[in-house]
Amino acid sequence: MANSLSPLALISQKGWETVVRTNLTGGFLMAREVFLQGMNKNGGAIVNIVADMWGGMPGMGHSGAARAGMVNFTQTSAYEWGSCGVRVNAVAPGWIMSSGMDTYPDGFKETLKTLRAAVPLQRMGNESEVSGAICFLLSDASAFISGDTLRIDGAASQGNVAIFPLPAHDKSKPFDGFHRATTPDVFKDL
Repeated sequence: MANSLSPLALISQKGWETVVRTNLTGGFLMAREVFLQGMNKNGGAIVNIVADMWGGMPGMGHSGAARAGMVNFTQTSAYEWGSCGVRVNAVAPGWIMSSGMDTYPDGFKETLKTLRAAVPLQRMGNESEVSGAICFLLSDASAFISGDTLRIDGAASQGNVAIFPLPAHDKSKPFDGFHRATTPDVFKDL
């Protein structure tokens, strides 16, 4: 099972290799080619997209391993390519509302609706917030930031609700950066 929830014991070698090839090898090949085709002479900025995988990714171990590899690749390439004026960073989105969530199995859609309770900001992120972070890392405003991974997760990765429960609130307002952005159907009744 390459792109679905599956415990490690049930992931086939082919499934593992497919996910690693897409998420790690694909990211490496793209960044390396961009570097070799001009950034090595002209400088620039690269932003890799990983995932919020610091607490492990049960059910998605193949994806977590590949994303962790991309974080290390981000750090290594930032160091090696810095002398060419190339900055390399990554963003690690947590639970982001996207239209792709409408394609998830119905049972998992119900789980998605509960996730915001584990986020200190008491909501899920949106595509505009991820895009805004990427634009910042590509801009001159981040000219001295390289080799870092910016978590876009509303501080969800900073604690554990089983140990320190979070109070419900509605004080965190999302960034609505795109006039055509829509809320996925799975979240419209929240």
